[in-house]
Amino acid sequence: MQQSAQKSEKKKKQKRPTEQKRNEQNKKRRLINKSRLSTIRKQVKTFLQSGSKNTPESLNEIYSLVDKASKLGLFKENKASRIKSRLARKLHFKSVTA
Repeated sequence: MQQSAQKSEKKKKQKRPTEQKRNEQNKKRRLINKSRLSTIRKQVKTFLQSGSKNTPESLNEIYSLVDKASKLGLFKENKASRIKSRLARKLHFKSVTA
């Protein structure tokens, strides 16, 4: 009996303060958000630099990323719409001038 009581005392986890847990969760989320935003920025940059090689499929990929970021709260809806609109306009003018 005494051995099982000692084992159960050793197995108990010490409760972590809530603020410490919150800070660790925030660090994880910050890294995830940062990587998502950098991915979007890289995609947009390559889209703008590729010039006449742009296709509606590449635009759809960026749309998908931006919509997901908006849904997750990384962008507000208006900013997501603005990004998509500007990219579509660039694609349209490049196809008209080409």
